[in-house]
Amino acid sequence: MKRRDFIKSASIGSLAASSVVAPSIASGKSAKHKWKMVTTWPKNFPVLGTGANQLAEVIGEMSGGRIEVKVYGAGELVPAFEVFDAVSRGTADMGHGAAYYWKGKIEEAQFFSTVPFGMNAVEMTAWLYQGGGMALWEEAYKPFGLIPAAAGNTTVQMAGWFNKEINSVKDLEGLKMRIPGLGGEVLKRAGGTPVNLPGGELFTSLKSGAIDATEWVGPYNDMAFGLHKAAKYYYYPGWHEPGTTLEAVINEKAFMALDKDLQSIVKNACKVVNQDMVMEFTAKNQAALDTLVNKHKVDLRRLPDDVLAKLKLLSNEVVAELAETSPAAKKIHASYAKFSKQVRAWHEISEKIYYNVR
Repeated sequence: MKRRDFIKSASIGSLAASSVVAPSIASGKSAKHKWKMVTTWPKNFPVLGTGANQLAEVIGEMSGGRIEVKVYGAGELVPAFEVFDAVSRGTADMGHGAAYYWKGKIEEAQFFSTVPFGMNAVEMTAWLYQGGGMALWEEAYKPFGLIPAAAGNTTVQMAGWFNKEINSVKDLEGLKMRIPGLGGEVLKRAGGTPVNLPGGELFTSLKSGAIDATEWVGPYNDMAFGLHKAAKYYYYPGWHEPGTTLEAVINEKAFMALDKDLQSIVKNACKVVNQDMVMEFTAKNQAALDTLVNKHKVDLRRLPDDVLAKLKLLSNEVVAELAETSPAAKKIHASYAKFSKQVRAWHEISEKIYYNVR
């Protein structure tokens, strides 16, 4: 009798427990979320577009299918430069692009993409995740209902493709070049005309003569666009984009609707993609450059020292002026500059010396 009473009592207790637990499971870990991701890149474009695809795949795999992300390339759901607005208003749950594209909305956002003659990929990522940069980035995007995350980095870029030789500072005057962000403002002060075009329009614009030059990323990406068929000279180094952070922007309401473990999955998936993109560019750029030079006979050139010196001088002016545009810009610049000084001091006796002696 006692045994039967015990079993009966345990059964009632189990039913009571299940009535409490079941709703939590139904509303939580069994719930599925279908997200849309819009990007500034052409669909499936190597590294940048496929990086967005990878981000969607990693989120899906890490979440066990509880988050399904469908990726839309530039122009499929919204135009390339409307990604920020689309995610902000909830047309899409997530976006993939670069912060300097939104300088018309948040001028100081450019610090979170790249600064001419500034920090490289490793240094930028360290600032964001270990130096307080991410908190400042989140603060800048919060009024727009967005949560940012680093989701890729191009590493040091090339200076770009030119249909005119650059032998002196004077050759920059009147140069019509596709170059976004702070680099574009620097070119303007050097006498050039910066143009902001999405990636999908570069080849046609360069080939037709609508622009005289364009920067994009580096050999691996540039060759995929066929830019070597539209311009004669390929210049380095990429003074304007020494370590461009690509971003994921997440609609805050969509993010907050996720369980805590899913929120962690989304943020950590961005970190995985950020690291993988650096590795992919590092692995594939030189092979692509060899093909461009040896097979396609591209004229590879270094920018003259006096040109680089002038561009650096103008860059310092542009960055200093940006820092004075608002209290937020001043705070972000102070954090960036402090961390940059610290990490450069270390790299002077570590990375730099090692590169020179190895």
